[in-house]
Amino acid sequence: MTHAFDWSTGYASQRSPVFARNVVSTSHPLAAQAGLRMLQNGGNAVDAAIATAAVMTIVEPCSNGLGSDAFCILWDGKALHGLNASGCAPQGWTPEYFRAKYGADAKAPAKRGWDSVTVPGAVSAWAALSQRFGKLPFADLMAPAIEVAERGYAVPVIVQSKWANAAALPEITEQPGFAEAFMPHGRAPHVGELFQFKEAARTLKLIAQTKGEAFYRGEVAEAAAAHAKAHGGVMTAADFAAYQPEWVTPISRDYRGYTMHEIPPNGQGIAALIALGILEKFDMAGLKVDSATSQHLQIEAMKLAFADVYAYVAEPRSMRLKPEQMLDDAYLASRAKLIDPHKAQDFGPGHGPTGGTIYLTAADESGMMVSFIQSNYMGFGSGIVVPGYGLSLQNRGHGFTLDPTRDNLVGPGKRPFHTIIPAFLTKGGAPVMSFGIMGGDMQPQAHMQTLVRMLDYRQHPQAACDAPRWRFFGGTVNLEPGFDAASADGLRAMGHRIAPFTDSYQDYGAGQFIWRLDEGQGDVSVRGYAAASDPRRDGQAAGF
Repeated sequence: MTHAFDWSTGYASQRSPVFARNVVSTSHPLAAQAGLRMLQNGGNAVDAAIATAAVMTIVEPCSNGLGSDAFCILWDGKALHGLNASGCAPQGWTPEYFRAKYGADAKAPAKRGWDSVTVPGAVSAWAALSQRFGKLPFADLMAPAIEVAERGYAVPVIVQSKWANAAALPEITEQPGFAEAFMPHGRAPHVGELFQFKEAARTLKLIAQTKGEAFYRGEVAEAAAAHAKAHGGVMTAADFAAYQPEWVTPISRDYRGYTMHEIPPNGQGIAALIALGILEKFDMAGLKVDSATSQHLQIEAMKLAFADVYAYVAEPRSMRLKPEQMLDDAYLASRAKLIDPHKAQDFGPGHGPTGGTIYLTAADESGMMVSFIQSNYMGFGSGIVVPGYGLSLQNRGHGFTLDPTRDNLVGPGKRPFHTIIPAFLTKGGAPVMSFGIMGGDMQPQAHMQTLVRMLDYRQHPQAACDAPRWRFFGGTVNLEPGFDAASADGLRAMGHRIAPFTDSYQDYGAGQFIWRLDEGQGDVSVRGYAAASDPRRDGQAAGF
């Protein structure tokens, strides 16, 4: 039986749930259509996700590119799998390298430029997923992206806004290759203006012909390494050649009879699991959905989660506390007891028990479901674009620290702390929902907020997606326009520091959701899925 959603509930939105047996949901319609084309051509949800992801590197370049990182959680019809395709630091990266270059007081690797770039992992994710789970020839999956890059597309409203914001920042526009690639007329494209990216089409063709080998052990890697050397970086072709994505077992936490799954560290998905584990100690359904009391408990749970995550999460081999210790039930119960139901607090990390992004999801009528996310991190990532190849590179290296007391200390071959996190929901070992919400540190916060709305308050996925959100960052709480005014006043009265949102790139996240209508209890081809797409982006859920 399907979870008893109240399908009549909703918030101000232009979107309704999409019901279909084959679905793709992402933040650009052309990308969603590329995924559907693969399904209609006999492919499966993995083929659809890869084709969608490739198109997204072209149509939403402010958020991702061919030089992105990626993560994936997928249900293959029988079991859940995780893929970590986040990049590793170049062999030349040490704390001493950065302090010698940027001064003894430097806190982290550079924010932009080659000294912010780790080896990009997204292309390796496409190849690995296709090889293990795909049905169609890999080259077929790249065809829609090549076509869009060569012919061009009309730039949509929200992408244009983020593009224009980035094009106003010298720290991005002065990076080598950026203006030539993304300011073709000396400015960001206007809404509806044609944007072509033929250099990226060239790289996509090389990726298609070699199943990604040219990217890591061929022409593209050599071009990137030469560009790095010419512009003060230490990335080498050997760094590219040594890179491999990693198949991982998702970590999980039960909540209200369901199980929430996230990619394990170096990602921050564990923050959502910690927060949900804390919230489970409270009767959330007994509180009004948009009340100050309900929102207060969620904010406080998220504060506690972030306190631990920022202190302890890094590449697993470098972590003092292991994920299972951070998710220990007794430990989370002790953290929950720190929450005052009537007063906002500032929390430090516990000690454990003695012990700029796009998201897409696809599902097919065989029951395969894919939760996939890729990102350049901050808007346009490093700002670096390798000429002749349209290779726009992430700045994930900025996620490292130079603090020698921290687990996330930079080092050769290490993966940095990562913000991008796909998610998956099961019940009794059966698949229920593939979902994710892009947006930096907003991601685990939105995972928690939307899941509480669906499981505690019976809001259907589109309603949970549309509802106004809050965002906790740096000791303050930002409230999205449309947030209940009385609840906002109630939060202030509890001592929450409410502040306006000033970041021109980040916002309150943007999600995509695919919910299996039979919750894994029958033949999915009979009933199909309910899908939602966030109105905070230009995209759609599309199906047949």
